[in-house]
Amino acid sequence: MKKLLTTSLLGATLIAGAVQAQDAEQLRIGVDVPYEPMEYRTPDGELTGFDIELGNAMCEQINAECEWVVQAWDGIIPGLMARKYDAIMSSMTINDERRQTVLFSDPYIKPPSAWFAADDSGIDAVYPQTLEGKTIGVQRGTLQDNYVTDNYGDVADISRYTTADDLVLDMDAGRIDIAFLDFPVGKSTLLDSEDGNYVTVGDMISEPAEYFGEGFGIAFRQRDEDLAERFNEALATLQENGTYDEIYEKYFKNHE
Repeated sequence: MKKLLTTSLLGATLIAGAVQAQDAEQLRIGVDVPYEPMEYRTPDGELTGFDIELGNAMCEQINAECEWVVQAWDGIIPGLMARKYDAIMSSMTINDERRQTVLFSDPYIKPPSAWFAADDSGIDAVYPQTLEGKTIGVQRGTLQDNYVTDNYGDVADISRYTTADDLVLDMDAGRIDIAFLDFPVGKSTLLDSEDGNYVTVGDMISEPAEYFGEGFGIAFRQRDEDLAERFNEALATLQENGTYDEIYEKYFKNHE
């Protein structure tokens, strides 16, 4: 009888687990890779990074099973509109221009942007005069691209790249004089590079808000207000219970 009872309980547990797994909502999240330390692949191909871990924690909080869908940045909002995924969590800056198309969550981080150059570049300040005739590297379609285009496009050449890794290759080859990136990305790919000797030039930049927005947010289709609110509540919970701080420290304690 004890054996039968134990077997019955085990069977009930397995069935309950299967039902719970089936009950979990299936969501897909668009992400542009690589953008270390926000989102990138480990040597064995596994997706990781601050956005990935925080996104997975929020999905767990709302009882959803989330699949990450890799999408190039220049097609990431069209992919959301085409229903390739249900949300975008890929270091996307909240700004008024994007609000015309997507619905944003509350901001979950606001890293500054910074200028990066080789330590022997001779560039020790950033003004239109010091960058005249220089080549500036940015990631295509980002807020940094918009800022550089509007403020330095008439005095410097601008090289635009699909990924930060492609930009770094041209920096290493001397085809770019200076780059403008999110600071954590530039630090992990340039300042911490084993092959390059790079420095930041000038101050960190996070204003004006018309370019740099309010921080990074998760983007949803505008009608998905309920889903956005669930993620907002999950983010607030993770910030309150210490999970957010644990993930933040893992990726940014050596990037500030």
